[in-house]
Amino acid sequence: MSYRFRSNIGAILGYVPGEQPREGDFIKLNTNENPYPPSPRVLSALRKAVDRSLRLYPEPLSDSLRSAAAAIYGVRPQNLLVGNGSDELLSILMRCFVGAHDRVFHPEPTYSLYDTLIAIQEGVRVAIPYPADFSLPEELFSQTAALTFVCNPNSPSGTLLPLDAIARLARTISGVLVVDEAYIDFADSESVSAISLLESHPNTVVLRSFSKSFSLAGMRIGLAFAAEEIITGMNKVKDSYNVNRLSQIAATEGLGDLAWMRRNVRRIQSSRKKLTAALKKMRFQVYPSQANFVMTRRDGENQKGLYEELKRRRILVRYFDQPGLHDCLRITVGAPGDVKTLLEQMAAIGNGKGAET
Repeated sequence: MSYRFRSNIGAILGYVPGEQPREGDFIKLNTNENPYPPSPRVLSALRKAVDRSLRLYPEPLSDSLRSAAAAIYGVRPQNLLVGNGSDELLSILMRCFVGAHDRVFHPEPTYSLYDTLIAIQEGVRVAIPYPADFSLPEELFSQTAALTFVCNPNSPSGTLLPLDAIARLARTISGVLVVDEAYIDFADSESVSAISLLESHPNTVVLRSFSKSFSLAGMRIGLAFAAEEIITGMNKVKDSYNVNRLSQIAATEGLGDLAWMRRNVRRIQSSRKKLTAALKKMRFQVYPSQANFVMTRRDGENQKGLYEELKRRRILVRYFDQPGLHDCLRITVGAPGDVKTLLEQMAAIGNGKGAET
């Protein structure tokens, strides 16, 4: 028996998600999960939904969820596609627009799944380094590409681009602009979403996730907002029943209790401010985050030792073993008690009570 992967698949390393420990006693600040539970309305609806109806297929287009989301975000249901997390929506967009040798642009460093998906499609990755302030690189404008990706707020930096910069990019490039807003609910202002650009910039797609602000990472739900023509094409590519019944219910109920989500967001914003201030006192550069995490840097000092010592002390943060990020750590804004423990352990390590960093 023999088999053969496509040559480009054999060469791909694959996306590596944040570590998921099997033991439950870790403080987990490495994958940007929300430390607070989902709305009680979500949990109650899920309990009621676990019945004989699970033998039936879900709504193919998640019509109930699309209608609820359209009302919340001020668009028509025809401008929405529901995905099995925003990652599936990224994959659908790649399959819609990128073939062999098609160029895909994005600034870097950013969400590394983009590169994996480009490689799967045999596209050409064109990554343009962010300047030091994480503003949009000028070289990104006026380019021709099948897709251009901008993660906003960016991961791993947490920095937020102004809406006028996004609009200028959409206006000047040839091709589709994908604005990945997985973390946008944690921004200090609610008026920064690129959803407001869709009517005037029909080449723009905006992605949202229920994993972060809605505390539903385990349910895998994402939304794509775009012109009806783009959504129609994406529907041709998606799996027939791509989002299960329980996930559709969870997301719909989550949208029905925005007050719960927003309360948790405010708590995370408050903790983010305190975490940032404390890290700066420890001589870390901390980028101005508008996400539920912060990125720290000690210029030229490899942070792998600190990451490993924190892990030895049962605290997980994210270390990126890639050029340009060796002197950085990304830290999820956890519950106040977990943040307090993290800071205490970092201070102890810095005072010589652990491995050298």
